Order: sequence, then C-alpha cells, then structure tokens
Amino acid sequence: MRGEASRIADRVSRDSLAPKLRETGKEAWRIGNELFTITNVLDHNARLERALTDPSRPVEDKVAVVETLIGGTAHPMTMEIMADLVGRKWSRVSDIANAVEDFGVDAMMYYSDATGTTLKVSIELAQLHSALLNLPVVRSKLYDASVSADARIKLLYSLIGKADFDQVTKRLAEHATCNLRNRRYLQTVQWLINKYSRHMGESMVTVTTAVPLTEAQVKRLVAVYTAKVGRPVHVNSVVDPNVIGGMRIQVGDEITDNTVVAQLQHLRRSIQAGA
Repeated sequence: MRGEASRIADRVSRDSLAPKLRETGKEAWRIGNELFTITNVLDHNARLERALTDPSRPVEDKVAVVETLIGGTAHPMTMEIMADLVGRKWSRVSDIANAVEDFGVDAMMYYSDATGTTLKVSIELAQLHSALLNLPVVRSKLYDASVSADARIKLLYSLIGKADFDQVTKRLAEHATCNLRNRRYLQTVQWLINKYSRHMGESMVTVTTAVPLTEAQVKRLVAVYTAKVGRPVHVNSVVDPNVIGGMRIQVGDEITDNTVVAQLQHLRRSIQAGA
C-alpha cells in the first residue's frame, strides 16, 4: 500500500501529463515499452531508486541520473515523465517504480485508443484470466521467481501462442510475468482488466457458471449491474463445470458466490462448527 505522499505524487503527475501522453497516439506503444523497461531496472536496483527519490538531492541532479539511465534514444515523452516523477516526494523509494509502471499501462491504453482496440484488449485480458482460472499449475509457474523471466515468457506464449490476441494484450500479459513485482500473475491480470474497465468508463463483470450463459441471461446481468454500478458493464462469461450450478459473480474485488460448490462448502463449515 502506498503512503499519502506517493498517492498524491502519482495522481498529480499522471493528471498533469495524461493529455500529453494521450496526444502521442501510436507513439504511446514505444513510450509504454520504454517505461516498462525502466520499471524493471528500478525494481532490480534499490540504490538507483534511492538516488531518484532522495528529497535532499537537487532535482537537476536526479534528472541527470535519468538522462544517464535512458540516454538520448528514449522518446521525449518518456524523458518528460521521468523528469516529472523524480521531482516529486515519495513515501517509499520503491513507490517511484509503481508510478513508472502506472504510466506504462496508461501509455498502452492510449495506444489501444489510437488503434481502436481498447475494448478488444479488455476482453482478451478477461479471456486470459478465465483460461488461467482452471490452470493453477500453469499460473503458479508464471509468477515463480525461481524460474527465469525468459522461461516464464516462453510458457506464456505456449499458452496463448495460437490465440489471435492484439499486440497490446500480448505485451501486457508478457509484462505481468516478466516484471513480477511481488505479485501473483492472476492478480496482475485482474488489475489490468480493472484499469481498462475504468479507462473505458465500464466495469468488467466476470460470471462463472457450469454451463454457458444464454443471451437473455447476459442481457439481464448487464442491466442489473449497469444499474448497480451506475455505468455500462461488460459481462465476461467463464464456464467451469466444477461449480456444478449457480453463479459466481466478480466485479473488481467484490465477489458474490452463489454456486452449488460454495453452498456445499458453507454447509460443511456449519456442520463442523456445530459438531
């Protein structure tokens, strides 16, 4: 959890630079990739993080460190973002890497906007999330820090290689396993889904059932949750025969589990508690 200073720094920086980043259009692809690379460098160099967040160090010196780090080959917008971030106050030194990553995801979203693929990427991320729900061994390997990043990426593409995913979907999925950042893989994918949903002004409602939802059920769920959250929603239908019956509905971090499996587990706990 970020401290107050970091939350303010992140929000103010992104609010002030968002219009400029959005205006880069298709160049945002390059910027996002550069920011993801910088995130990875910072995550593996605490000394560098301290140098860039030291409040006693002149901002000019920190900007010079950034220029040395990324050189003259980086996109001017990448440099502007980094110069802004090093000039702000952070609660913890590691929080600057979080801010850089946030900007990287923002850049990918703006690139999606520029190429007309924002909804497509959002749906594909949800499909990836759904596929991994039933593959616990695979997803555990995707965030296994004892395995090299190259091996994790290879495993990822063995899973999604045949899928006609957008390049942004693939890049975000790759970032999630390449830059682990002390997170579980599925947790990172859900975070990305939530960011895309907020960006589109929608909420992604993930509904898990034993059999596919009918068109009428999807329309009913869209109507109910649109009214509940006060904005349009997209229903991501997940089929998992193991739930037996009923529905498991997730909106962000909120989960409503009315599946038969959940009810049986609740009954079992009640019996054990009363024994």
